[in-house]
Amino acid sequence: MASSINGIFPGQQPPGAHPVGVPPGPAQPSFPGTVPRVQGSNTLVDELEASFEVGGKRARLALLLAALALAVVANIGRKYILLQAIKRLQLSVQKPEQVLKEDVSDLRNELQRKELLVQKHLAKLHHWQQILEDVSGQHRKPTDLPPPGPLTFLEQASASLPPAPLKPS
Repeated sequence: MASSINGIFPGQQPPGAHPVGVPPGPAQPSFPGTVPRVQGSNTLVDELEASFEVGGKRARLALLLAALALAVVANIGRKYILLQAIKRLQLSVQKPEQVLKEDVSDLRNELQRKELLVQKHLAKLHHWQQILEDVSGQHRKPTDLPPPGPLTFLEQASASLPPAPLKPS
């Protein structure tokens, strides 16, 4: 019965036929303006398109409406940014001192933030310099030790280790 209805409506294709302009092959169905994807490449877009395949025209309509809504939101964002720029321009013409005050305030805040960052790094630098001095100072003190021999390093290293625990006999 279904095969006898094929071709009644204009633009309808028989089962197994490929759309015009799309080469036959193992490509998944895609929407207008998209590149056909090879089966087996499991991307989020492929999964989204596959989930909309069931509903046919309704699914494509829903996908197009979602894309339209996204475009509208992006357009509203651009208009908002443009409105803010226009207000800033009008403010700079009407009250240039206000714009300068805001800029100076922003620059002071940025300078203060960077000064705190420099102080933090200087504190770390002084800390590591102190550690370096402590380490290099320890190596200079052993003037009262006998001249270094082959076992001097091992003796110094073992002197800084805690004593080994005694084993019960």
